[in-house]
Amino acid sequence: MPLDSRPWAAAGPLDVVRSLVFYLVFYVGSIPYVVGAAIAMPIAQRPFVRIVTGWSAWHRFCARWLLGIRVRVEGTIPTGPVIIALRHESFFEAIDLPTLLDDPVIVAKEELMNIPLWGRAAKRWGLITVRRADGAKALRAMVAEARERTAAGRPLAIFPEGTRTPHGEQIELQSGFAALYKLLGLPVVPVAVTSGRLYHRWFKRSGTVIYRFCEPIPPGLKRDEIEARVGEAITAFNREA
Repeated sequence: MPLDSRPWAAAGPLDVVRSLVFYLVFYVGSIPYVVGAAIAMPIAQRPFVRIVTGWSAWHRFCARWLLGIRVRVEGTIPTGPVIIALRHESFFEAIDLPTLLDDPVIVAKEELMNIPLWGRAAKRWGLITVRRADGAKALRAMVAEARERTAAGRPLAIFPEGTRTPHGEQIELQSGFAALYKLLGLPVVPVAVTSGRLYHRWFKRSGTVIYRFCEPIPPGLKRDEIEARVGEAITAFNREA
C-alpha cells in the first residue's frame, strides 16, 4: 500500500484543532492513571502493570478518535524472548509499546529514568537503563538485567538508533545494540515505523501509523552485518513514496 502522499505537508486548521483537543483530553485523562500507578507501584506489580498498559491504550484511543491516527501492523508480532529493534521517529511508538507488544522489556536512555516519579515507575515496570558514560560496567549491568527478564519470556524492545530520528533520515546504530545482540544470543526482529510523518510535530496530522515487523534475523552474525541488516530494515519506509 502507498504511504501518505503528503508526508511533509504543513498541519492544516483541522489538524491544529484536533491536536489542541488531543493535548487537553489525553493529559487530563492521564491523571487517574498517574495517581493509580503511584498508589499501586509500592504495593503490587500486576495492578501496576495493568494501569501502565491501560494508559498506553488510552493514548492510542485518543490518537485514533481525536487525531484521526490509525495503526496498521504488517507482519507478525513476535512473543517470548527476542530482541525487537524499532525505528524511533516520535513519542508515538514509545508510548504505544505496552499496547503493541506483549509485556515488553524496554531499553531506555538514562535521561528518561531521572524524571521524578516517571523514572521510578519505569524501573518498576522493568525498563532497562542505558548509561553510555559508564562504558563496559554499564553494558554488563544492562546485559544482566536483559538476560533476567528475557529468561522470564518477555520480549526486549530497543531503539537501536538511540534517539528519535526524523522520517527520511538515517543515522548510525548505537554500539550497545550490537553488544546486546552478541551477548544475549537472541534473534532480532527489525521494525520499521512511519509515525514521524504524522506525530513528530506539535500539531499532529491524521493518517495511518504503520509498524512493519520484518523477518527474524538469527543470532551469531558479526557486528557490521547485523547493524547493516537491521539499519536497512528499520529504514525501509524512507525509500517508499
